[in-house]
Amino acid sequence: MPVEIKMPKLGESVVEGVIGKWLKAEGDPIEEDEPLVEVDTDKVNAEVPSPAKGIVHRLLVKEGERVAVGQAIALIRLEGETVVEDADESGDTSQRTHDGAAGVAALADRRQRAPRSPHVYTPAVRRLAAETGIDPATVVGTGVGGRVSKKDMERAIAAREETQAVPQPAALSAAHRPLADGDEVLPITRMRRTIAERMLHSTRTVPHAWTMVEVDVTSLVAWRERIKEDFRRREGFNLTYLAFVVKAAVEALREYPILNSTWEEDRIVIKRRINIGIAVDLEDGLIVPVIKDADQKSIVGIARAIADLATRARAGKLTPDDVSEGTFTINNTGAFGSILSAPIINYPQAAILSMETITKRPVVVGDAIAIRSMMNLCMSLDHRILDGAVAGRFLRSVKRRLESYDANTPLY
Repeated sequence: MPVEIKMPKLGESVVEGVIGKWLKAEGDPIEEDEPLVEVDTDKVNAEVPSPAKGIVHRLLVKEGERVAVGQAIALIRLEGETVVEDADESGDTSQRTHDGAAGVAALADRRQRAPRSPHVYTPAVRRLAAETGIDPATVVGTGVGGRVSKKDMERAIAAREETQAVPQPAALSAAHRPLADGDEVLPITRMRRTIAERMLHSTRTVPHAWTMVEVDVTSLVAWRERIKEDFRRREGFNLTYLAFVVKAAVEALREYPILNSTWEEDRIVIKRRINIGIAVDLEDGLIVPVIKDADQKSIVGIARAIADLATRARAGKLTPDDVSEGTFTINNTGAFGSILSAPIINYPQAAILSMETITKRPVVVGDAIAIRSMMNLCMSLDHRILDGAVAGRFLRSVKRRLESYDANTPLY
């Protein structure tokens, strides 16, 4: 019986994907783990490999079609397996192998995927269907034989509610207005639309609050200036200020773990792992790859991870794992000369930190005025989870660590 390939789960919050491009046609040979199709999600573009060596028997979904996680997208005929077409009692064709038992199984599998009659659903499923208007035949079943369960219906209901909470594409922009001479129209890319939907969802769901501290990084700047060229020649990548900010932040997160949490309606979940998302700008938007277990890395280890993720992000080589499981996000808006920003929280995280550009300016040191290298740290926080006091303590901890970095600080 052909092997069924289903839409994989390409991220912790991903519920569907778009078939971008089929890399094989029906009848093509394919090796185990050879890419079969490119899939686009709201987090990453990825290739789905074949789980077995054989022949591409059937492509069940067209390019550009949205597919729910768990839905069948293709059939792979195994090496040495012969499949013939027989008509079933409805006049349709069903697949079976020359092995009689396999043929019966294939026919049963075909019938299970066919539209179901209401009588095969449990009372709980029928009740939810009547209450919500969701047709169980449109829901991907995870029960025995592909049967739709109560949990399947509840997932479909939750997915619909989340979709309804975010404006659909037609509602994301005002009605088309007449264009003036010289106006240029830009199509909205999938990435830009996804960013729009996520930002709207975050601002409508999370009560944002904002706070900021000034950090004197004069010692850090002097130290980095002395070592940066030698470091780049030795290691092959740049030692950026972002690496120092990430290091200070993860140590502060261990001190104040409530910042490393999520709101789940009836509880707050503090994450054990500290996985730092770093915003990377791309040509048509941005993406947030994740440094896993950043608190277990040295400054150099963090700098290496930043360089690797940023390079692969801009080359379109990130994997689903690279953009999943983030618990706290840091944005380097200072790279573009910004001195203040109010970032939108990367939902469902509790906070997002922006490091601004480092500028020299006169400040009071003791009873004198001195020229110092100063940087602002700006943070948006989920006011359901965090109050100003704990946010202030966290930023004070980050500030204290950054101001202590100098030539005596271990890099490795």
